[in-house]
Amino acid sequence: MNPHTRALIAAAAHAAITGGKVAGVYDHAASRHLKIAAERRGDRLQAFDGERSANLSGTLPDLYDDGDAAFISLEIDGMTARGYDRGSGGFYIANVTDRLVQLYDYSESAWFAFAIQTNEDGSTATS
Repeated sequence: MNPHTRALIAAAAHAAITGGKVAGVYDHAASRHLKIAAERRGDRLQAFDGERSANLSGTLPDLYDDGDAAFISLEIDGMTARGYDRGSGGFYIANVTDRLVQLYDYSESAWFAFAIQTNEDGSTATS
């Protein structure tokens, strides 16, 4: 799975599970802030990757990343999201807490951590 896909999924999972708006994401593996925003309205989810000028949107559980021209499934079970990235052919699981998403990418056999900034933080991520 592409690193930008993991970050988008982390933001989308956080927005979908908490119902809050994501204003930025810090990718611990890359040690940098990413310009990613996400929000959920009912069953509809919308995320934007400012660095790629790409949208991830759709009605849960089916999302479409227009930057990669790939569908991603995102299913919610409590504080966990799981799904499949058709672009890379990889499964994932994401555990969401208040301000952190830990995502396991089965294609990499590794965990990745993303700190989430929300609108309540009063600022957005910068690169």
